[in-house]
Amino acid sequence: MTELNSTKPTSKLNFARILAVLFQPRRTFTEIAGEAGSTWLTPMLTLSLSALLSVVVSGYLTARAAMMGEISLPPDWQYWTPDMQNNYMQAQQSMQGPVFVYVIPFVSAFAGLWLGWLIFSGLLHLGSTLLGGRGTMSGALNVVGWAYLPFVLRDLLRVIYMLLAGHAIVSAGLSGFASNAAFWAQILSRTDLFFLWSAILLVIGFGLSDGLSRSKSIAGVVIVLLLLLLVQAGFGSFVSGIGGMASQNPIF
Repeated sequence: MTELNSTKPTSKLNFARILAVLFQPRRTFTEIAGEAGSTWLTPMLTLSLSALLSVVVSGYLTARAAMMGEISLPPDWQYWTPDMQNNYMQAQQSMQGPVFVYVIPFVSAFAGLWLGWLIFSGLLHLGSTLLGGRGTMSGALNVVGWAYLPFVLRDLLRVIYMLLAGHAIVSAGLSGFASNAAFWAQILSRTDLFFLWSAILLVIGFGLSDGLSRSKSIAGVVIVLLLLLLVQAGFGSFVSGIGGMASQNPIF
């Protein structure tokens, strides 16, 4: 069992640990579980920087495409009515300034990252406690923060792809395989190799930090992930459905 009341000193910033979490997760999460205090600042700052880089590159390519008369269409465009499509095109043409291209997408990504981290950590901590886990909310924040690190690699790969392709990403994740329903497109857009990688890190991290068995750790993580996927997909489908009528740039 992992000793939860360790007083081993911690460092707020430890960028050397990033690769260790990705490629030696069991040993590294054991170290994290044995440290006192919060260690989440390093991964969350790294994720914020990678999100900023992705937004800047995507915004630049989007603005350049708009200047050339090219507008990227949402993946569920074919399900929209003609009026919704016309309203979307008009909204896109009127929202090409820096605020809409850079500021709003980054604020959205930043808020989604940090608020999502807090909510997700709280739900996982609750689930772990119900399953008999002995962890703390601080420990849950640490585990989720470090387990998010595969998304840094995803952001970097997306930036490389966008620079090579010369355009922003339209169909994220596996959404290109959803040909019949916008709801499934929303789920698949959030599902990829890095999502699964992060889920595995969560299972390892909560098993070690909260003293859970492998089966309980898997059950807790999978249930919370599925719940959040369904909620996000439902909300994303709703926003997408009214996107053509809205005067705002669709963010989700």
